[in-house]
Amino acid sequence: MEYSNEDFDIVVIGAGHAGCEAALAAARMGCRTAVFTISLDAVALMACNPSVGGTSKGHIVREIDALGGQMGLTIDTTCIQVRMLNTAKGPAVHSLRAQADKKWYQREMKATLENQDNLSLRQGEVVDIETEGGRVTGVRLASGERFSCRAVIVAAGVYLKSRVIVGEWITDSGPSGLHEAAGLSDVLRRLGFRLTRFKTGTPARIDGRTIDTSVMEEQPGDPGVGPFSFMNQRVVKNQISCYLTYTTEKTHQIIRENLHRSPLYAGIIEGAGPRYCPSIEDKVVRFHDKEKHQVFIEPEGLHTQEKYIQGLSTSLPIDVQWRMYRSVIGLENAVIMRPAYAIEYDCVDPTQLQVTLESRDIGGLFFAGQINGSSGYEEAAGQGILSGINAARMIQDKDPVILSRSQAYIGVLVDDLALKGTPEPYRMMTSRAEYRLLLRQDNADQRLTELGYEIGLTTQARYDAYMRKMEAIEKEMTRLKDTVLAPTDDVNAYLKTIESTALKSGISLYDLLKRPEIGYEDIRRLAPPDTTVPDAVAEQVEVETRYEGYIRKQEQQARRTARMEKTPLPEGIDYTGITGLRLEARQKLNEMRPLSLGQASRISGVSPADIAVLMVYLKKGESVNE
Repeated sequence: MEYSNEDFDIVVIGAGHAGCEAALAAARMGCRTAVFTISLDAVALMACNPSVGGTSKGHIVREIDALGGQMGLTIDTTCIQVRMLNTAKGPAVHSLRAQADKKWYQREMKATLENQDNLSLRQGEVVDIETEGGRVTGVRLASGERFSCRAVIVAAGVYLKSRVIVGEWITDSGPSGLHEAAGLSDVLRRLGFRLTRFKTGTPARIDGRTIDTSVMEEQPGDPGVGPFSFMNQRVVKNQISCYLTYTTEKTHQIIRENLHRSPLYAGIIEGAGPRYCPSIEDKVVRFHDKEKHQVFIEPEGLHTQEKYIQGLSTSLPIDVQWRMYRSVIGLENAVIMRPAYAIEYDCVDPTQLQVTLESRDIGGLFFAGQINGSSGYEEAAGQGILSGINAARMIQDKDPVILSRSQAYIGVLVDDLALKGTPEPYRMMTSRAEYRLLLRQDNADQRLTELGYEIGLTTQARYDAYMRKMEAIEKEMTRLKDTVLAPTDDVNAYLKTIESTALKSGISLYDLLKRPEIGYEDIRRLAPPDTTVPDAVAEQVEVETRYEGYIRKQEQQARRTARMEKTPLPEGIDYTGITGLRLEARQKLNEMRPLSLGQASRISGVSPADIAVLMVYLKKGESVNE
């Protein structure tokens, strides 16, 4: 029996990493928000790896935090190890990665949702999205309840018609044995959305008591590494180590001998899998000349023996899994607590969305997370906060927020999905960003805090902390430029110890810091400041000084690109009538309806020659209007 219940401004479908950020953003911006999940036990579930961050992903977490999101704060509270990746390379690719206590992370995030004003967390499966006149009007649950709303954010993750595959055993299920969402795919098709089928996988969890870590390489956390959230100043306490081991020739032989039983190679798996996170059988086939592959042993939490076996994702039958895992160095006596599996699921073609993550055709209907074809908790959360912001802005009759490619990794992510689409689960990498020296993890607050404050998501306390940091950076930069270091014996003796050229005349601390072998700590020893400079300020000062020329060059490139982004395309333009455009370009432009010349330039099938034609067309329009 169907009956109406409460009214909301915004309904979020799903409480994974995208749904949590979307719901919190919308509620914090003053909208009456409800988030529905198939199971309250699945809120912020880490169904795969027990970690947050990593290369480029750590950047996204910092951006979410700078905007006023939750992921950074929660992982800072619940992490059990943290490392800074890529420190041998430049600052553009430095990335934090934290091991999480999975259950603790879930509890913290669930508590945050439960205690958030304007937010109602409910257990229930949404089976219909109602529309009228091309706009969202409400949702209906399997229980018969109906809730009216003005916006819906679909953050259904990998649950749409999902099935779990382990060898010949296949079952309709979501991750970790949770119930799948069986009916929402048909609803989306009825609403006109094109769906595709993707696949991902997860390795086995092994009983830690059966692992011999003495033959493995220990990987402790990095000492003195700071937190994800700009609101936290403490150094993260490392509590547990990870371990590195390797597959063997026996491992590869077992896999090769059983490829005919692999669902991946037997044609049982229909969905496209992630290229950058392949299964072990895929790695053995594609890289047949490699004698071994890395395997990382990662803890799932402080109060469990379950260990995540990173690098050994598979869908091979369970009997093969036992032999395969036990052929790895240090896992000879391993006991599988949870078998590895592959999961297939429906997702939407993201080119049907605007860069605001709202549907091109149905007003008030937004999508975020893996349902858009992305992979990873961080990519999902980044889309979640942006969809929550834009749903709230729509409710408030305000212009949407569009993050540019030179402003945020989230902007790169959404722009790629909406304008290019993806033939496989999309994974963010630093190489996807044209301006990665501008999009460093250390300056995410400088890029996005003022925006978050302007739209009403960033708190006053966060904004005040940001302003204090900016004042401290400016003060220290001024000191470095104004302080001249004399070529004394003590100074030159110290420079010799760090293999730096001796001074023959005075030099400003600012110019001295430009030397590649000189770090801020050296400056602090040679000419200590009057007051303590926080680590975050010192990091900014060092990067901005040392890479000044490169940063300015990228800023100039970004400004040139911004001209195309700021060149609007008329909303009602008929591309079929523009002489000189190729047929494919006409079709793609009419379908995608780009907002600017810059967006048009990134649509697959639109060539530079087509952009030149559009520029001429726009010039002619200006002359006619004049």
